[in-house]
Amino acid sequence: MTQEAELPGKRVLVLRPDELSPDDLKMWREIRTESGAPANPFLDPAFTTAVGRVRPGTRVAVLQHDGSPVGYFPFERGSLGRGRAVGLGVSDSQGAVLRPGIRLDARRLLRACGLSSWEFDNLEAGQEAFAAHAAEELASPVVDIGEGFTRYTERLRAKSAGFLRQTLAKERRLARQVGEVRFVYDARDPAALRALMEWKSAQYRRTGRRDRFAQEWITRLVGLLGESEEPECRGLLSVLYAGGRPVAAHFGPRSRTVLSWWFPAYDRACAKYSPGLVLQLRMLRAAAADGIETVDLGSGPARYKESLKTRDLRVYEGAVVRPVPGGAAHWLAREPARAARRFVRNRPLLAGAASRALEEVGRLRDR
Repeated sequence: MTQEAELPGKRVLVLRPDELSPDDLKMWREIRTESGAPANPFLDPAFTTAVGRVRPGTRVAVLQHDGSPVGYFPFERGSLGRGRAVGLGVSDSQGAVLRPGIRLDARRLLRACGLSSWEFDNLEAGQEAFAAHAAEELASPVVDIGEGFTRYTERLRAKSAGFLRQTLAKERRLARQVGEVRFVYDARDPAALRALMEWKSAQYRRTGRRDRFAQEWITRLVGLLGESEEPECRGLLSVLYAGGRPVAAHFGPRSRTVLSWWFPAYDRACAKYSPGLVLQLRMLRAAAADGIETVDLGSGPARYKESLKTRDLRVYEGAVVRPVPGGAAHWLAREPARAARRFVRNRPLLAGAASRALEEVGRLRDR
């Protein structure tokens, strides 16, 4: 059911993603292009539509001025009007898609959408209305390959010659000791996708973290994106084979120019060959040849990201909270835990101890 509200100078229609018209989808993309922001697949309407098929509370606020759309704000709505970014927890770029020059008051927008709060964990830079409510700024490393893979490897050698040399040596050893190495950039291999999910689930359990693939909506979302033919947001499965079997794989959404590093995993039996890094270098080469300009590695620390990145983007974590009962419920449920994570993350020794404790929990769980 369509919900209508007013903002100063704007009319707001709140729709389900499947209620957006073809003209809306076209306008959404035109506004995004006009803004000059990267063509990130997470901020394409196809991603919101896919999430809407697996998360019934997904909605889109269509902001209109003089009868024409000037912006789109996708969100998920839960109990007590508590809102969250679309695909929170797995989406690596979040925010509103606004025509340049449009200014918003975040709390007024939430009121127009019937929300008491709106939580984000990867708000993209430039979203001033929401960034003012951020609790933390995070680095999100990216790899720039728009100048070609050869130019990228020149930069990589200059920064970390040993890393590249060692990874290529491990690939040769993998071929000698396991079997012929073969890479498929755009694989249509359901068995390899199942293997990836199993490896990733085992990694989550081993490190004491929540298994994302135990959540049905995430598994279904991966399936929908894998079937998508949308050029601005479709799932890409890349697989590294050795001796005729998968040893590493990655699945993530891509647009024409941006690829998101989303779910990478590898067979632990081949860990000594670093098949994940071999896969990633092969992917970067193929992606550069396919017109990808940026590979977004996502926020969160990892040694391999530091080795591969060319620069960092800034993303933000936090929540817009209105002074209403639902907003208070959000604060009590989320902010103390967020503050504790931030306290640990900003203290390397404590963060290391916490990581080791999680791994021990994972080992005990698997016994």
